[in-house]
Amino acid sequence: MAGKFVMANETKPEVLDWGQLRWLSNPPNTGAGQLTVIGVSLAPGKGHDFHKHPDQEEVIYVVAGKVEQWVEREKRILGPGDCAFIPADVVHASFNVGDGNASIVAILGPCVGATGYEVADVAGDAPWNTLRR
Repeated sequence: MAGKFVMANETKPEVLDWGQLRWLSNPPNTGAGQLTVIGVSLAPGKGHDFHKHPDQEEVIYVVAGKVEQWVEREKRILGPGDCAFIPADVVHASFNVGDGNASIVAILGPCVGATGYEVADVAGDAPWNTLRR
């Protein structure tokens, strides 16, 4: 497989209720097999609620802003240059606690499924549905 350049102006954002993401590298975009890389923008006061990736490890790297990062029941405020490692099947969440947009890069591996990404939402389940109250 040959390498591939991924240009920002050619990567259409996927808009969600909590922000947007850009698929920087995954099987459909680059043919990647081991790493899925997603550029994520979190709107102020919003976040990617509690979830897990059953068969994927993840590194979340903060590029800009202030992010309340949860790994299981532990919470830290991360800023630019900070990151979190999340083992496979570990519940986590990311929330923007700053005034402007927060920018993170999510790197997951190995690729799983057609898009290289699997997610199990647990935000409505105990104890995750009570941790931020």
